[in-house]
Amino acid sequence: MLTSLSWLCWIFPKSVLAQQIGSGLHGLGVGVIGLDWSSISSYLGSPLASPWFATANIAAGYGLVTYVITPLAYWLNVYKAKNFPIFSDDLFSATGQSYNTSAIIDSNFHFDADAYDQEGQIYLSIFLVISYAASFACLAATVVHVLIFHGRELRELSKSAFKQKNIDVHTKLMRRYNQVPEWWFTCILLTNIVATLFVIEYYKSQLQIPWWAFLLACGLAFFFTLPLAVITATTNQTPGLNVITEYIIGYLYPGYPMANMCFKVYGYISVKQSILFLQDFKLGHYMKIPPRSMFMAQVCGTLISALVHLGTSWWLMDTVPNICDRALLPPGSPWTCPSDHVFYDASVIYGLIGPRLILGDMGYYNSINWSFLVGALAPIIVWLLHKAFPSQKWITLITTPVLLGATIYMPPATSVNYNSWIVVAFLSGFVVYRYHHDWWGRHNYVLSGALDAGLAFMAVLLYVSLDMEGVGLEWWGSTPDACPLASCPAAEGILVDGCLVIS
Repeated sequence: MLTSLSWLCWIFPKSVLAQQIGSGLHGLGVGVIGLDWSSISSYLGSPLASPWFATANIAAGYGLVTYVITPLAYWLNVYKAKNFPIFSDDLFSATGQSYNTSAIIDSNFHFDADAYDQEGQIYLSIFLVISYAASFACLAATVVHVLIFHGRELRELSKSAFKQKNIDVHTKLMRRYNQVPEWWFTCILLTNIVATLFVIEYYKSQLQIPWWAFLLACGLAFFFTLPLAVITATTNQTPGLNVITEYIIGYLYPGYPMANMCFKVYGYISVKQSILFLQDFKLGHYMKIPPRSMFMAQVCGTLISALVHLGTSWWLMDTVPNICDRALLPPGSPWTCPSDHVFYDASVIYGLIGPRLILGDMGYYNSINWSFLVGALAPIIVWLLHKAFPSQKWITLITTPVLLGATIYMPPATSVNYNSWIVVAFLSGFVVYRYHHDWWGRHNYVLSGALDAGLAFMAVLLYVSLDMEGVGLEWWGSTPDACPLASCPAAEGILVDGCLVIS
């Protein structure tokens, strides 16, 4: 219960409207906060490490989407929104029931168009629709923002880097160490490309992805790494390529869900990992760690991590019956896999059916493509305002990729994750501004690291000592959210298990 203190649900235990508004896990989360550090830092990272202006952008974007656009769209019944929950990552049929995706997949794990015509089109919750629109806008805003606000700076820095000019004191001190040769990186890159091409050709029937799609994913990753890294370096928030990669391959190669997921991994996760790699090198640069030692630590850590993740996944699938299948899991099971569930839904929307039948010219939600234009125009408007009012320095702190992309982690992230993160971030900023600036500056990141380490340690300890032995407590305090009606529709005549029919 400490994960999401949804007090409105306690006051109105039989009201669908109140629980939609007050649920921190399945609703808008008005007034909800969580006291669990995993609720606070699991999606947006540590709030203690976020600069104040970035926090303000995230709070503004989150408030706009969650408390203005979503409620208006829902209660105006845009896209038949009232037939479905206001916040959900599930796929729905026209009757409000969960969509039977297995019915539209043939024996070759390919899209069955005739079965889809019989089952009817897929519907999404209004929040998921708006989240996709925000992701489109965020991507366009990222490219335009970097070009108009950082284009000249990046060009000048690139020239000075190639000419070895304007070298700072940290670089001078690091020159005493042997640098990592460029051919080390090149060998790793080429080895991975060749190995991946071999794997996708050898397991073509299982992975479904053609060789040209993999090379296209590499090209997308190469193009977007710089603009995304600039936003990360200036705001500590990384816009994602997950939606646009799904969108592109879904148009070019529809009907193949496995290919869509692989393309997403190669195009999006590679950028994410490269930015993390750069963050490590930057830390090592300032801490004066020998580059070759840092490089070997990263390579060894990557190999160990890959093996541990793969082994753990196999072990869990063998030991936990029906893992991630919410329809077959017992009530209260923790193995619901929210992130993987969203990943699966995206593979159905963009991969199996294809964006053209859902978001494109033949789709029910085609109007959200206008958000690309909105995202492209937003940084230009901010730039024009800055030029018109140069004395107003706060205008330059409006970072449209962060503002428009504030909710790109929702779902699987929920309102309680954002509420708690924003509260802690603003409290930290207030302390820095008002009290003990120097003391907090020295201990802020140490506290953040300690909380992250403590969370990881306790998670392992509790699982090994209690969960593996089947020891648990069932009482009112172990019930998360306590808002069972938050996932109910608000339209009349819609029959959903566990919900009253509104007449």
